[in-house]
Amino acid sequence: MPTPEQIWADADLPTRRLAGLALNPSAPESVLLRLLSDAPLAARMVLCRDRSLPDAVVDAVIEHPDRYTRSFFARNPHVDPAQRVRLLDDPEWFVRAHLAEGPRMAVLARPMPLPDEAVVHMISTYDDELLGGPFYRQISIGLRRSMPTHPIAKVRRWGVGWTSPSADLLAALLTDPDAKVRETAQRYARHQDPAWVESELPDRPCHARTHLLLHAPLTRAVVEGVLARPVGKEEKAMIAVNPSLPPDTVALLASDSDPGIRGRIAQRTDLGPAERRALVADPDPDVRTRVAYRADLGPAERRTLMTDPHPDVRLAVSVHPALSEEERARIGYQVPMDHPFVFHPAPEEPRDPGTVRRNALSDHPLLRRQAAEDHLLPPDLVARLTADDDLGVRVLLAQNHPDAPAPLLLRSFLEYTGPERGHLTTRPNFPTTGLAAFADHEDPEVRALAARDAETEPSVVERLTQDPDHAVRAAATRHPNLPRSRLAVLLDDEELAHDAAANTALDLDTVRRLLHTGGRQVRPSA
Repeated sequence: MPTPEQIWADADLPTRRLAGLALNPSAPESVLLRLLSDAPLAARMVLCRDRSLPDAVVDAVIEHPDRYTRSFFARNPHVDPAQRVRLLDDPEWFVRAHLAEGPRMAVLARPMPLPDEAVVHMISTYDDELLGGPFYRQISIGLRRSMPTHPIAKVRRWGVGWTSPSADLLAALLTDPDAKVRETAQRYARHQDPAWVESELPDRPCHARTHLLLHAPLTRAVVEGVLARPVGKEEKAMIAVNPSLPPDTVALLASDSDPGIRGRIAQRTDLGPAERRALVADPDPDVRTRVAYRADLGPAERRTLMTDPHPDVRLAVSVHPALSEEERARIGYQVPMDHPFVFHPAPEEPRDPGTVRRNALSDHPLLRRQAAEDHLLPPDLVARLTADDDLGVRVLLAQNHPDAPAPLLLRSFLEYTGPERGHLTTRPNFPTTGLAAFADHEDPEVRALAARDAETEPSVVERLTQDPDHAVRAAATRHPNLPRSRLAVLLDDEELAHDAAANTALDLDTVRRLLHTGGRQVRPSA
């Protein structure tokens, strides 16, 4: 099957008009059902994947004879997972595979978890090959944690590798009544055995060797072999982050000639006091920066780093949790403004409220930025950080807090031009009034905001459909105030017909004509 991108690239103008109808919020249910029944694949793809759908249309999608059409719905991020799991027992593996893979989401976004009972059913009945990495993202935290003790054996088996069981739990799984669970637990236990890792370590550079050197417990023989005769590049750097590295090797690598190795050692939790003190005085500023972030720095070490000649080192130590606000104020740090201020998914374990509050009240912008990322920030701190004088604090609050106020969201969009700026417009409280004033703004992303305002004048909307920027033209083409004459013209435009057909002001006669002719006839003949 061609990719979704190829399907859309191959769609002709009539098909793109029908795809626009599929996205039109005012399209009646009967129109959506007709599109689902008769429209080409590209239009059905848009209908089933790119919007929420009425219950009757969902019913028809589930029963649709075309497996590709059903598979698009299986990956729809706009519908409730309870609707998607109606495809749980679809007769086509292709559809089930897309359901397991989950919706296409932004890089950092997580899909809503599938119902626990659906996940259990999938694990119990689907072939293992369908339950790859993306499937994990659709499992609720509660189910994930309970999987190793689940009453269904196959669920316990999957839970072994997904939860890193404790010693007691692993011992129970090794004696599980189910042979496959025992086998999986034995395989997991073998990977925790340094002797087994040594026996299985490939003797050539490859992904498996890299994985084992980075993560698996290593024997002294393996460690000494890497130090004496590394098989591939960067192998010494790999073992430098391995948690099983012997203490004497940690001490040895702390004085390695390569600053990259020393920098990795500087971040280890088992770094000894003597090595830590040596790294505080390391000649390389990158190494000193890494060690400056350590929570176990002593008072003398902190004082040394607070006056370090390199600004990155001073910035790193300035956020140390043991420092008072007065001590931070004495450090000559510079807060970077070129960082991306983006959305961060909520952590599985909520942050400590006391730490979040302390950071929010700090005079240090970086600590306030950390607080601003918290999705559970209480109202008083939201109000406080909304008025913060640091751009990063304000934008991170706008990007992450579900109750970020409308003025903050708009201000953040106007002032921040970095990655994921557009995510701000998807936040629940992003304003929809007063945006017409930006129709002549020099920034095309800001000009496009005028298309979100229902009060934007028709003449302005029409002008914006001829804007030099495509995104502005497309947004204006969907505005309901677009004059009917201009809308009719744009239905014939190769570039904008899709957006014109999605305009809620499209009259029902035109909609019916497009349906009747497969998207080919735009206006009735004279």
